[in-house]
Amino acid sequence: MTETVPPGTRYVDLPSPFPFKRGGALAGARMAYETWGTLNPARDNAVLILTGLSPNAHAASNAGNPDPGWWEAMLGPGKPIDTDRWFVVCVNSLGSCKGSTGAASTNPATGQPYRLDFPDLSIEDGARAAQVVVRALGIDTLACVIGNSMGGMSALAYLLLFPGAARSHVNVSGSAQALPFSIAIRSLQREAIRLDPNWNQGHYDEHAYPENGMRIARKLGVVTYRSAMEWDGRFGRVRLDSECREDDPFGLEFEVERYLEGHARRFVRTFDPNCYLYLSRSMDWFDVAEYGGGDVMKGLASIRVEKALAIGVHTDILFPLQQQEQVADGLRAGGAEAGFLALESPQGHDAFLVDIARFGPAIGGFLARL
Repeated sequence: MTETVPPGTRYVDLPSPFPFKRGGALAGARMAYETWGTLNPARDNAVLILTGLSPNAHAASNAGNPDPGWWEAMLGPGKPIDTDRWFVVCVNSLGSCKGSTGAASTNPATGQPYRLDFPDLSIEDGARAAQVVVRALGIDTLACVIGNSMGGMSALAYLLLFPGAARSHVNVSGSAQALPFSIAIRSLQREAIRLDPNWNQGHYDEHAYPENGMRIARKLGVVTYRSAMEWDGRFGRVRLDSECREDDPFGLEFEVERYLEGHARRFVRTFDPNCYLYLSRSMDWFDVAEYGGGDVMKGLASIRVEKALAIGVHTDILFPLQQQEQVADGLRAGGAEAGFLALESPQGHDAFLVDIARFGPAIGGFLARL
């Protein structure tokens, strides 16, 4: 159980204690972040990127780390998020294991990892922690806050908690609340981890690690991140070569099974299981309706931004298209000049990571008009 942090990552200390929405607090906590571009003298060209569950703060290559980032094609000089114009900040989510304090971090009170002693994490806690980073960089008002997937929830929380903190918002495959299908999938993922005997109520280590639970959780995730259309096009019913088959009569037989297995095995040792549990549950708990007297549209309408864009794809089953349309409608009801864009990408929820040909012009065009 280790934290994996890319080189070039920088840190901001959170106020100590740092209280959580649902109770409890952290002492000596920190947030990991990276930046690109230059903050102008007026300090009004800053763009904040809030990520999905698993990415670190290394969205793209920079002077501190030349390795390609998870959004390399989107971010940089002359790219859709043009760092010749914008000063871009990407934070690693509070609760993660990629530099920001999470369940895998050392609890200063015990000298041991927090494990399940980490406070109950909410999306709002991550938004408040991200705002600490922004203020530490000397930024009062963001030009734009961009949120992807879970980060779309975090961005809405940021705007709700800090009125006037951003002039514009791009919500990328995000939502104002979790739908039952998404909650059900994440519940199964968490159950797979918790039922692995090696999870041991969060007390695992590198030698007794809940590998099978994490493998199943990741496979479930990947199935929902992409679409049936893409599975058909990429794999069809192609079977593995005979020499690839295992002796197990119920072992891998189809190419799509091998793809899922390979994807899962690459992931399991790169993300801490307890951190996964906390972040996953925080998405299920988030609900903008809390800020609108039980009405999600009223909650969205209470957000004040000048311009907004909500983008989704027709093939996304995890954060379906009607959720991005709802975000745009709600922000528009609050007075924002808010657009909604439905893309035809076949790659499902993960399209924003890979279909830059569609998402790049949409995001770049919006930023160019600011």
